[in-house]
Amino acid sequence: LEQAQQDKLDRICRKLRMQPGERHLDIGCGWGALICHAARNYGTRSHGITLSQRQFEYVQQKIKSLGLQNQVTVELRDYQDMDGQFDKVSSIGMVEHIGIADMDGYMAKVASLMRNRGMFRNHGITRPAKHTARAFKKQRLERRLLAKYIFPGGELDQLGHMIETMEADRFEVHDGEGWRDHYALT
Repeated sequence: LEQAQQDKLDRICRKLRMQPGERHLDIGCGWGALICHAARNYGTRSHGITLSQRQFEYVQQKIKSLGLQNQVTVELRDYQDMDGQFDKVSSIGMVEHIGIADMDGYMAKVASLMRNRGMFRNHGITRPAKHTARAFKKQRLERRLLAKYIFPGGELDQLGHMIETMEADRFEVHDGEGWRDHYALT
């Protein structure tokens, strides 16, 4: 499991083409794994933001224990209140909490935080599109369970809408991939 986590962090850093000295923002930084990994292994100056007091305190201690105070910072802050310009922006497991109605505002805010020609990695869980918007909005049991227990206050968008929203906010989408296990009935 530890190796899989390291592989995932390396994959994210490689996809973002991280370089020493670049300014990196991780929106919804969780327990700080990516910001610390990017600084230690790719030489970035990483900044994480979170809404969780527990995560904020944990990441502060982690930064100190790893001796990364000159490269990594963390802040208890909502992404909507963030300002500055960053070379690279990551959002890992955050987009599920945004909600479909707020997706445009989220993407516009991320775009405003990026320098010209910067890169953004949006990594999240989506759900399949349906034939109609009405069918997509239907509240099936599994969707209600996800909304109640996994992503309270958030929604899983469909990939097509997410890409459409990103492009409307001036992103050039160059890479999209699905990390899904496939099962077949025999």
